[in-house]
Formats: sequence, structure tokens, C-alpha cells
Amino acid sequence: MASPLNLHAQAEALDKDDSLKHLRDEFVIPSLGDIKRTTIQKDASVQETAESAASCTYLCGNSLGLQPKRTRTRVQQYLDTWGTQGVQGHFKPLDDSPLPTWLDADAHVAQKIAPIVGADESEVAVMQTLTANLHLLMTAFYHPDPNGKHKILLESKAFPSDHFAVLSQIYHHGLSPETSMVTVEAPSSEDNVFSTSAIQDLIAAHAKDTALILLPGIQYYTGQLMDIPTITDFAHKHGIFIIWDLAHAVGNVPLHLKEWDVDAAAWCTYKYLNGGPGCIGGMFINSRNSLVTTQITDPNPERGYGKRLSGWWGNDKGTRFVMDTKFHPVKGAAGFQLSNPSILDITSLGASLEVFELAGGVSVLREKSKRLTAFLEHCLGSMPDNVKKLFRIITPTDPERRGAQLSLLLLDGMLHTVMKELTDRGVIVDERQPNVVRVAPTPLYNTFKDCVDFIEAFEPALLAAEKHKTA
Repeated sequence: MASPLNLHAQAEALDKDDSLKHLRDEFVIPSLGDIKRTTIQKDASVQETAESAASCTYLCGNSLGLQPKRTRTRVQQYLDTWGTQGVQGHFKPLDDSPLPTWLDADAHVAQKIAPIVGADESEVAVMQTLTANLHLLMTAFYHPDPNGKHKILLESKAFPSDHFAVLSQIYHHGLSPETSMVTVEAPSSEDNVFSTSAIQDLIAAHAKDTALILLPGIQYYTGQLMDIPTITDFAHKHGIFIIWDLAHAVGNVPLHLKEWDVDAAAWCTYKYLNGGPGCIGGMFINSRNSLVTTQITDPNPERGYGKRLSGWWGNDKGTRFVMDTKFHPVKGAAGFQLSNPSILDITSLGASLEVFELAGGVSVLREKSKRLTAFLEHCLGSMPDNVKKLFRIITPTDPERRGAQLSLLLLDGMLHTVMKELTDRGVIVDERQPNVVRVAPTPLYNTFKDCVDFIEAFEPALLAAEKHKTA
């Protein structure tokens, strides 16, 4: 069993050798005083101590990423553009601003996010929000035949919004989830970890009447990384269209959506991409699924864009402001856009994507991420036996089968006390009812010391919860 002093020494050595440690300075790290305050602003009459000024231990990037410092600068530049230029901001570039015109903002950010998901720029659109994008994709590609392929396959513990979206799509087509929804069940419902072979077996068993598959790239509850290329290929061999929810995978693990021949995917940008709460989402559509088969000069160009929904921001940029009622879809994923996007959201997201460029891309971050998560696992394993009996890790132990997260399953009745004790000790993590604590060391801003700090708070939190439970 490693002593606390030994763990601190190991963390100090690992942090010293970390080639990405400078990126932490790109982020606003809440202080201990910040997370305990009940106001936005500090009370000037209360003197700040060294303890209250110290950074909290923030291990919750899988729920909401921290704010990049440059976000405030970029948002102020956006506000200044709006304030000084008004409507001209749509078209007028400014010599002293790094921001694109509002007309080009979506394309500008799509260019930055394409390498993060491993796609061509034309296959990516920054638009809407995650669930809205899933609905748009299912509207375009789920066309059930009650007498043929009509089922949607998803995991039994899918994120609730995914489950709701599938249910509503099935009802929308006049079908019943009892006959048209198939769920992948994990061998242990408590752990909820899937094997690729079990997913393949279910696909094969329902292939003749399955129209669509919706699966997570990383399962939110456990942090398990799915074998996206293998499952995608298996679905294709059975003639099934597959959509991936990449909310917990984008910015977390390297993705190669084009190389893997993924059909379509959607994601949010407020977790590992640090876009801010509720920030704009993103969508990938394989180029073979977004073909436009008519030309602008055709009398009825809308006949050539398939069954997608349409809106004016998906209209060809060259004719968008002509105000003609004939829809001329942009080629690629951009043609699936509906309304003009929130420039405030895009500006915030773009600021964070600049930091990804500084890091050298997701593959570089992934190597640090694996080291961080392995060290956290090592720290958990070093805890005394009487403490380790109070929880267990349900995330796969294989580093290649997990992202930047360890999910800790507590004994029944301990979660509320543990979370309160952690917060009181300046540690921010995420909980999932009824018994799981999700801990996510994020390579852009977390340190190896953060892992030790978590352990030093987690042990007394567990003991306090055990005492409270037996009192």
C-alpha cells in the first residue's frame, strides 16, 4: 500500500515531466473560496486566505468542462463587433479581430472540429444541440417499414435523452416500442459494461427487421469506450444504418469517423470540448449520405437532397440571401442546418478549440489521459482495505476500453454523504443515482496531483458515509 507521501512524490514527478502542463494556465480553475461562495462576486469586506485562494480539485470535465481564459476575450470581441457594427457583423471582416464574419462562423468552427472527430470539413456541421441533431439524423435516415425493417436498437441504459428521442421517433411513425425498440442488455445491470460480441450477437439476431442502431461512443455511466469501427462494420454487413452519440467521446478520445466509415454521429460541446453549458452541438454525416443530386439551375433542386429536413441556413450560401423560395442545399453536412447558429455559442466553442490546437490534437491529449486515469486507478488501489471494501471501479480496466473517467460504485446508501463530504473538502466530481461517483481527470487542465487530492478527500468521505449509514 502506497503512503500518502509516496503518492505525492509520484504525482510531483509525473507533473514535472508532463509536456502539456502549461495548458492548465489556459483555464479558469475555481478556487476553494469560489465553490463555497453563494454570490458571483467576492465580498470585498472578507479577506481572502491562502487556503480559500487555492484551486479546488475539479474532476468533472465529463459533465461540464472548465472555462478557457480566452473565452472571455473572444466573447468580448463578439460583443464589441455587435455593438459597433450591428447587422454589418454578418458580412464585414474587421482588421483587428480574429473572429470570422457571422456568415462564415459555422464553417470556421467546423474546420477546427473536423480533425477532432477525424472527418473532412464538409462532413461536419456545428449546429443545434445534441438531441435535436439526433432527431434530425433519425428524421433523415429512419424510414421504417412495418412489414420489413422497422426496429431501432439501442443500449438498455442509454442516456435518457437518447432513449426519449428513440421513443418519440417510433411513436411518430405510428409504431410501438414493444415491437420496434430493441435494447442491448449488459451481463451485469449494476456494472452496465458491454462486450462487443454481445452487441454483435444482438445485431445479428434482429438484422432482418432492424432499420437503425443508436449507440454511445463512450457510455456515460461507466466511461466504457465502445469499439466503434468493429460495431460499425458489423452493422454495415447486415445492411443497418448506425448513428453514434459521441457526447462523452468527442475531445476525449481520438475519433476517425471517416476512416471507420461511420454513417452519422452527433455530439455536444460542453463536456471535454469546454464550449460552456448548453453550448451548440455538432453533427457528422458521411459524405455518401449527404449527396446532393441536383444543381442550382434545376427547376426543382429540392428533389435532389433526400429526406432531410431543410431550413434557410442549409441553403447554398451564394443564394441564401436572394430570398428565393427554392431550396438549394449546401453539399455535405452543412446542408442539414436549419436556422442560423448562435454566434455567441460558436464564439465560445471556437475559443476552446484554439486550446486544442495548442495541445497538438486529441491524440496527444489521449496519451496524457491514459496516464492520468491509470494513476488515479493506482491511487484508488493504494487505499486501505477497510476503505476499498466500500466501493469498486466498474469502468473497464483496459486503458483502450475507457476514456478519461473512472466510475466508482459505492455501497448502497452512501452517495449523498460522500458527495457532500467531497464538496466540503473542495473536490468537484459527478454523481449518478443511485450509487455511482464519476471521476474524470481531464488532460487539458488536470494534474496528477489532482488525483492524489481526490484520494485524500475520498477516503474520509467514504468513512464518514459508512459511519452515517450505520449510525
